[in-house]
Amino acid sequence: MPFDALFVPDELRAAVDDDAWLRAMLTAERALARAQSQPVGDDVFTVDGLDVGELAREGRRAGNPVEPLVRKLRERSEQVHHGATSQDILDTAAALVARDATTIILGELDGIAAACAKLADEHRATVTASRTLLQQAVPTTFGLKAASWLVGVVHARERLAAARLPAQLGGAGGTLAALGDTGIEVLSSYAKELDLSEPVVPWHTRRLPLAELGATLAVAAGFCAKIALDLELLAQTEVGEVRLPADGRSSTMPHKRNPVGPVLTRACAEHVRAAAGVLLHLEHEHERAAGAWHAEWKALSDALAYTGGAAASLRETLERLEVDVDRMRSNLRAEALSEAERFAPEAREPEDYLGSAEVFVDRALAFYRR
Repeated sequence: MPFDALFVPDELRAAVDDDAWLRAMLTAERALARAQSQPVGDDVFTVDGLDVGELAREGRRAGNPVEPLVRKLRERSEQVHHGATSQDILDTAAALVARDATTIILGELDGIAAACAKLADEHRATVTASRTLLQQAVPTTFGLKAASWLVGVVHARERLAAARLPAQLGGAGGTLAALGDTGIEVLSSYAKELDLSEPVVPWHTRRLPLAELGATLAVAAGFCAKIALDLELLAQTEVGEVRLPADGRSSTMPHKRNPVGPVLTRACAEHVRAAAGVLLHLEHEHERAAGAWHAEWKALSDALAYTGGAAASLRETLERLEVDVDRMRSNLRAEALSEAERFAPEAREPEDYLGSAEVFVDRALAFYRR
């Protein structure tokens, strides 16, 4: 997309670009040959002499890039791609690309969690106004707000870490007929070679693993966007309870400090939601989809890239966040304190209205550290 580097860190874009997919397809083809003990050297599966753009252009005739890739590989050795279909290789490549990109995303989420844990611990007693329906409610602590962010990020991270695509190998009709009596043995060896889980049966048109991955990416990006929105609201000039990194330059108003990090996080989350919608399409025809499968490749790359982009921007923002403790206290309106008296009539200071806030912070930190 235009200005892609604004949103997606270089490392993550490289993990899902065309070259990454090509390397993953070659890895899948090599694993298939090894699983069948084919006499094929590793040099057959190098990227040398392969142009991913050319493969894509040639792939227009077949509807996928695997067919022209196999033709190129068979110029090096005839003992490749035996028993597989194009979707086997491309789905397995998707599993490898997703695994590598997800590792990067998990690292970003770990950084967010660490930043939230630090804020929760440092500000466990920092009084601020809770806000319901965007109106001041009763006193709470900024530490509890950060603790809630922390629990959400840990939750999303755990779900994403568990969402893994299995290997794919079913052959032309999902029966592995071309492999005869050795089909299941080859499938097991293939999955082990790739360090991917072995599917119970081929998932050519049973796209639940991919749909679940798309959903967990959307949840992770969406929760990052929720934190980003909170930060945007807290950083408004009229509120001023946090200050964001001084990177948000305006082209016409140099006095402004725009919430650029949260803005990028929320923009990325919108892209993830759109991509996840494609991955959640489960109505694939019979044993091979006529179009729905083909739409997944870009959607998966986008969902991975922009989830990582959302997380990276948020991590950078939280790590450099400035909290204005005095402004938080001064913003507490008399009405909020008056309303709080209904819950604690004997209270005299905002700290007297906090109930179990600090206990919840401790629970959140224990949840994170477990």
